[in-house]
This record gives sequence, structure tokens and C-alpha cells, in this order.
Amino acid sequence: MSATAFLGTRGAQYDRVVAQFLAHYGTITAIFSHMVRIFGQYVKSMTNPYPPLDDRDRAILRLLQEDGRLANAELAMQINLSPSACLRRVKLLEERGLISRYVMLLDEKAAGLSGTAFVLVTLDQQGRAALDAFEEAIQKHPEVTECCLLAGAADYMVRVAYADSVDFERIHTEILTQLPGVVRVQSTLALRTVKRTTALPL
Repeated sequence: MSATAFLGTRGAQYDRVVAQFLAHYGTITAIFSHMVRIFGQYVKSMTNPYPPLDDRDRAILRLLQEDGRLANAELAMQINLSPSACLRRVKLLEERGLISRYVMLLDEKAAGLSGTAFVLVTLDQQGRAALDAFEEAIQKHPEVTECCLLAGAADYMVRVAYADSVDFERIHTEILTQLPGVVRVQSTLALRTVKRTTALPL
């Protein structure tokens, strides 16, 4: 039952006031919601000030992952951009950290390091100090080409490049087992590399 039916004229005035209030309140709600959306977009732009990657950005990254020495003029021609526009995109990709650095990849066999071993390493404790000590120490050994912290029975998986069995024994005995906190190492030797790439799927 409406207030008009219950209170007569005063009820009609009350209904109008309520209707005006609801109309005004609805407008305020819409404005507030719009402001919240605008603020959310502003916060997002501040935390990630770069535009999302488009097809040309991805093409640039794919081509440079294949050949980091590709000249800008050749790169621009392959993605159908002017050299200046292409260079601006490359600089922006560098600024946002997508291109972290340019390196030369060596052939391991040609470098005399034909062996690859994957070693699971277990520490005596898993506190932050123990992990930090191990991770700092392993950085000093170029024979270790990759080291990953694991969630599982072992604490780390280490990739090792070695020349021959004598060299691997040296790495195992003099380096891996001597790292801080190490209580167990379990090595698996690769027979042949089927696939290995540094390129990310873009």
C-alpha cells in the first residue's frame, strides 16, 4: 500500500519526496560507480604504464629471439614498419623489461662441454638464511648454467655443463657437495638434447 492511499494528500507529497530521493540517489550511485571505474583504470595505468602487446610487438620479440643481431632496418622491413617506428617499439620493449639483455649463445659441444647433467640438491634446512647462503654460493660457479628452487622432495635442481666424466667428478666432489648446507645430491646425466631453446612462446 502506498503512502498516498494511506495518508491522502500528505501521503502524495511523501511519495513525491521519496521518488525524488530515489532518483537523486540513483544518479549519485551511477556517478560514484563511474568514478570508481575511472580510479581503477588510473591505478592500473600507474602500476603498468605500458600499453598491452600487439601483434607487431610480438613479431619483434619473436624475430629478435631468433636473431638478436638483426639490424633495425631488416627488422622494420619484416614487420612492415618504418625504421623509426620500429626502433621506438624496440626501445619501449627494452624499457618495460621484456628485452632484458642481448647475449651470444655458444655451441656447447664446440666449446668442449658436451656433457649435461641435472642434479637434485637437498639442504639440511629450508630456512631463509640457508637458502640465501646456498643461492649466493652457487652464483660463483660457471659450470652451473641454471639453478631452480623446487617445490618437492629436493630443494633445488641444478643444470651443469661438463667436458667429460673426470670433469663431472670434479664438479660433483669439489663444487656441488661443498656448497653451504648440502646434505644430498642426486645426478642424472643427459644422453642427448632433444630440444633446447631460450625463445619464449609469444
